[in-house]
Amino acid sequence: MSQVAAVAGVEPDLIVRREGAAGIIRLNRPKAINAMTLEMSIGIDAALDQFEVDPAVAVIVLEGAGERGLCAGGDIRGLWESSKAGGDLGKIFWRQEYIMNARIAKFPKPYVAFMDGLVMGGGVGLSAHASHRIVTEKTKLAMPEVGLGFFPDVGGTWLLSHAPGEIGTYFGLTGQTMNGPDAIHAGFADAVVPSSQWPALREALTKVRSGVTADEIRKLIDGFATGETAGPVAAMQSSIDRWFGHDRMQDIVVALQRDGSEPAQATLKALAEKSPRGMVVALKLLRLARTAKSLEECLVREYRAALQVFASDDFREGVRAAVIDKDRQPKWSPPRIEDVTPEMIAPYFAEIGADELKFP
Repeated sequence: MSQVAAVAGVEPDLIVRREGAAGIIRLNRPKAINAMTLEMSIGIDAALDQFEVDPAVAVIVLEGAGERGLCAGGDIRGLWESSKAGGDLGKIFWRQEYIMNARIAKFPKPYVAFMDGLVMGGGVGLSAHASHRIVTEKTKLAMPEVGLGFFPDVGGTWLLSHAPGEIGTYFGLTGQTMNGPDAIHAGFADAVVPSSQWPALREALTKVRSGVTADEIRKLIDGFATGETAGPVAAMQSSIDRWFGHDRMQDIVVALQRDGSEPAQATLKALAEKSPRGMVVALKLLRLARTAKSLEECLVREYRAALQVFASDDFREGVRAAVIDKDRQPKWSPPRIEDVTPEMIAPYFAEIGADELKFP
């Protein structure tokens, strides 16, 4: 039933099974909002192996257990503990995860992701590269990594850099949350389906014919969709384009300071809480992603930067303040954007030889 073994009497962290024509992948850690462990990631890969060659499986359905969300991201606490101990979980976890992200984007059968509730970080990697991405009135999607001394990964730089105007730069640097319609506007989702309609749509997906096409699945989903395509952040597009249309963090901050509006000041406040180094690295990754030829190219660049982050004080401090001690008072190094030097940033973009990320 599952690729992640269950202890006797306890449900596994990952439930994999076939229901009619649908290969179901259910993240099953509801108390942790289905945060993904390395074992779950390996299990998802194994499930995709199984479903890809099974002629009875016409469509993949990704969903999360519980009411709170699809997936709150990767197992940050485990990564923090490994980083503190000088371990190598980051190298192993992100290699597995990023190769899987690229696989999802190219999966040969329709892959439907139900992005209800919270969808963050690694949860975005499992869903936003899917061929069919469903959000609801409860969706709260975010790439908040700069608040952890990190950057939007799991192919996030590819997705954000292809959002309209500077919307992706805004979401990537502020870590602000998208609702369902804004996720569609930003290119992270395809259709808003009310959560009350999901059981009926899910049932319909289990009854599709063998060899169903992506277009037929899209039309099926559209029959349940509201048609919404833009939310409150999309309404700020012109202001966001003006504020974030710069290639240096200092210039973005100046543009916001010059704008006395309440939204500009709220955005400044959000940036002030983030890792200066994380923001500078994220912005450079986003700008490089604009000219990238593929998702894989962005994932290779993200992997190089992620290994550098894993060894950094900012990552350990960001996770400590947000997840471990929860004091929300990180002490970033360096503490100011203007103190982030090119020499500090260069290692995040250096080739890493034998450790380079390679795709099958």
